[in-house]
Amino acid sequence: VQLQASGGGLVQAGGSLRLSCAASGRTFSTYGMGWFRQAPGSEREFVASISASGGRTYYADSVKGRFTISRDNAKNTVYLQMNSLEPEDTAVYYCAARRGTIATTTGEYNFWGQGTLVTVSS
Repeated sequence: VQLQASGGGLVQAGGSLRLSCAASGRTFSTYGMGWFRQAPGSEREFVASISASGGRTYYADSVKGRFTISRDNAKNTVYLQMNSLEPEDTAVYYCAARRGTIATTTGEYNFWGQGTLVTVSS
């Protein structure tokens, strides 16, 4: 599966952005999906994940209550709604896909998108 992330940009602290990740192929609904991010000089870290059906989600503590992951299997797209953004959320955001159940580590994902930059100004 090929993934294309979009929706990043520059936003002020307290603002919102919605990221999208469009997937190719006819088996999108069988993949668990995740969002990760990588700030300059830091390792890539888990943000959120969603099961293939969309029935289960999981979030990093740092974004819980502010970010929401969702998916539309009819459109082969997963979303990350980000509210109450903070400067610490500044990073390149990556979407990823995996065969199997929900997961939270980079090594568990088989496919990666190219990343979209989110910059939050104070």
